[in-house]
Amino acid sequence: MSSETYLNHPTFGLLNRLCQLDDKRELFTTLYAQRLFFIVEHQTQGLQIESLGRNEARMIVEKQLRITRSQGNSQAYATLYKVHQQVFC
Repeated sequence: MSSETYLNHPTFGLLNRLCQLDDKRELFTTLYAQRLFFIVEHQTQGLQIESLGRNEARMIVEKQLRITRSQGNSQAYATLYKVHQQVFC
């Protein structure tokens, strides 16, 4: 079962999580258009949100694909590959 994570941004509305980058950082995109991308970092004083361009986000997801494949986690790789195909292809 796949669970989706959403974040309500005051300016851009509902954001959908594409992938987790590490323990404190996640990559989000706008829910409907999927044209705006954000790195959300969990800090002790709250969330830090940094906007990214589409190409930067694509490179980050491709890097995560390489990392996931090298770790041998085929299920996580398949899930992330599907996200990559849906959003960037």
